[in-house]
Amino acid sequence: MQAVAHFIDTFVPEHYDLFLDLNRADKTFSGRVSITGEAKSETISLHQKGLTIETVESAGQALAFTVDDANEALYVELGATGSQTVTLTYSGRITDNMTGIYPSYYRVDGVKKEVISTQFESHFAREAFPSVDEPEAKATFDLALKFDQADGELALSNMPEIDSENRKTTGIWKFERTPRMSSYLLAFAAGDLQGITAKTKNGTLVGVYSTKAHPLQNLEFSLDIAVRVIDFYEEYYGVAYPIPQSLHVALPDFSAGAMENWGLVTYREVYLLVDENSTVTSRQTVALVVAHELAHQWFGNLVTMKWWDDLWLNESFANMMEYVSVDAIEPSWNIFEDFQTGGVPAALKRDATDGVQSVHVEVKHPDEINTLFDAAIVYAKGSRLMHMLRRWLGDAAFRKGLKAYFEQHQYGNTIGRDLWNALGQASGRDVAAFMDSWLEQPGYPLLTAKVENDTLKISQKQFFIGEHEDKGRLWVLPLNSNWTGIPDTLEGESLEIPNYAVLAAANKAHGALRFNTENTAHYITDYQGELLEAILGTLTELDSTSKLQVVQERLLLAEAGSISFAALLPVIKPLTEEKSYLVVSAVSDVLAGLERFVDEGTATEKAYQRLLAQFNRFNFDRLGFEAKAGEPDEDELVRQLVIANMIKADDAQASAQASQIFADYAEDLAKLPAAIRQQILINQMKHHESGELAEQYLHAYVHATDGNFQRQLAAALSKTKDADHLALMMKEWKNKDVVKPQDLLIWYASFLRSDYAQETVWTWARENWDWIKAALGGDMSFDSYVVVPAAIFKTEQRLAEYKAFFEPQLDDMAISRNIRMGIKDIAARVDLIAREKAAVEKALKANS
Repeated sequence: MQAVAHFIDTFVPEHYDLFLDLNRADKTFSGRVSITGEAKSETISLHQKGLTIETVESAGQALAFTVDDANEALYVELGATGSQTVTLTYSGRITDNMTGIYPSYYRVDGVKKEVISTQFESHFAREAFPSVDEPEAKATFDLALKFDQADGELALSNMPEIDSENRKTTGIWKFERTPRMSSYLLAFAAGDLQGITAKTKNGTLVGVYSTKAHPLQNLEFSLDIAVRVIDFYEEYYGVAYPIPQSLHVALPDFSAGAMENWGLVTYREVYLLVDENSTVTSRQTVALVVAHELAHQWFGNLVTMKWWDDLWLNESFANMMEYVSVDAIEPSWNIFEDFQTGGVPAALKRDATDGVQSVHVEVKHPDEINTLFDAAIVYAKGSRLMHMLRRWLGDAAFRKGLKAYFEQHQYGNTIGRDLWNALGQASGRDVAAFMDSWLEQPGYPLLTAKVENDTLKISQKQFFIGEHEDKGRLWVLPLNSNWTGIPDTLEGESLEIPNYAVLAAANKAHGALRFNTENTAHYITDYQGELLEAILGTLTELDSTSKLQVVQERLLLAEAGSISFAALLPVIKPLTEEKSYLVVSAVSDVLAGLERFVDEGTATEKAYQRLLAQFNRFNFDRLGFEAKAGEPDEDELVRQLVIANMIKADDAQASAQASQIFADYAEDLAKLPAAIRQQILINQMKHHESGELAEQYLHAYVHATDGNFQRQLAAALSKTKDADHLALMMKEWKNKDVVKPQDLLIWYASFLRSDYAQETVWTWARENWDWIKAALGGDMSFDSYVVVPAAIFKTEQRLAEYKAFFEPQLDDMAISRNIRMGIKDIAARVDLIAREKAAVEKALKANS
């Protein structure tokens, strides 16, 4: 893609005075903006998209202008340089694309209502007002707002309201001037909102808001988290929260998960609201998302990347800090375990496919951002690299460096190197040299460790799953060994340490030799020979993170074909009576991996189901379906995994109990205990499907206000084995009043995973591709419609169909990289199954 021109080169804005008049009924708005700044040339460039420019003037004189829609531009002939103020009047449309100014739809007591809000990141402020819509073009903003307001409705923005008495007669909401910030951080929300507030130790007003479709108490959990996280960040960074307020708004329609607008963070409802019937997972997820967005108030808002190619740094840093902060305020949650079972395996799997992007990627045009925003890389891998760096530097040096970085660059723009310099000065270490190999190269190393002739030999080589071209990449690799006498890092291709017997004797008290302790660095280890035997021989004695790590690494080696998949069964066999969520999760991942080799309705499937039940029986008997008073949160997490596996195994006892619990709550499915609700709903659909049940689930979905409940219902409906029921559900996928576009991916993924529904759904996706693209083409989830089938398909036929459909679309920048990776992903799975199927079937039958 051709590099886009940077408009800041023609005009440097300093201040915007913006008035917007919104009309929800007509879905239109009109605006007036005065922009003060320094003109660097006599003709300046401003961004606009979809706006009708009516007048442009300066000092009362009309100015000539040209609209260039193809480049989302407006060229104004100032006829002078230096300090200038340009005033523009214009109009625009409120659209349903969830960018710019857009409506969210919801129902209260059966009445359809809407709330207006904004989404300006990455480059959608230009849809609301002419501007230099680039992150480097920081300015202050005075916002005034009018809308077709009904009694009791309100407006919120980045800063507190001023002149409220005047608003009662004029209907115009005015807000305090913002600090100097990028255009993508300006935000507002207007409509029938409700909220609750509190204050931090230092007096910052914190509020949580939603529509009135939700009870106020559903806002209390996230308000408490937000207050405590701000207090933590102020102490950790040594820099005060920069503005007077921190408001958080749950929106019924929202493209991403949340958006860090300074002082007015916006969220998808499921990531901010918590009801009394919630799960440990949903509460922890809300806490992490709130903490992530609050981390951005400093890192991203106070100090902002100069251009979009450093957006990864914003997100990777915030993803790391969400865990650091939540761990500090809720240590009993052991929240880093969530990262070990979620972000870590996602990053390791995705980053092993040849063709994956590096963390730092050049961005020539903001339109590329969605195509480059691979969550497993930008969020999960990037976050893991930041955790790795924090450990390498030590927390004290890391904090010292951050404080210096914020103080030096506040209200300004930076590149990644500025952060490395601050951290390097604080720690006395060469941070740039350490990080460059990880950020600028795709993939990660496989560390091979073995003993030959009393010499410990360790070496690194890039790890791949599937077809690849090895380009000889090397990394500065922190060894993080549990033994003394091992170097801190491996910087070359290999290293040899003689006199292994002496080294082992000196470290006898430390157990088997291991690398990457605590699983914080981004690589995996292939232990060979006696080193592997020593680890597997003492596996049950290791801590939970180390057990997870061993299983995780062996699973990846099996995926790559380095070891047999059948060889994983002896690895996990000693772990059948583990109570740790980390270990149960790791074992469940192996069991899920084995399922790929199993065909429905075969003797192998019966053997697989017996294996599932065998590995989950201990915890099922220990925990059952019902939570016990005072039990730790970990028990709930384990229970969810175990019941899911027992229902998948068609265990008669588990199925009968699930059916009885369903009967107890049949009149109000929402009141099923949320932690087991999905499996109760799935079991009923699997064993007692009827037209009435499908209608009941669909009706419950349409009328639910809890996004988590809706996701559970969609997952249960995907278990249908009836063609009429499948048609009934899919008929609603294009009906926004039933399935919101933001939620379609949940249905698509769930139904694609069903052997019964897959053919129908895959055909639907191909036949309706133009509609999907029109509805979601500008959305960050659009490329998931390419990624999801690639993560599921496992036959030669599906590979051929995938290639036939997507290869002609390789010129579409939004999906081309994921098409190429998707083909490799499916091909690797097809090859793995062909190579390993007979051995896995034999092992499953022998086990039973």
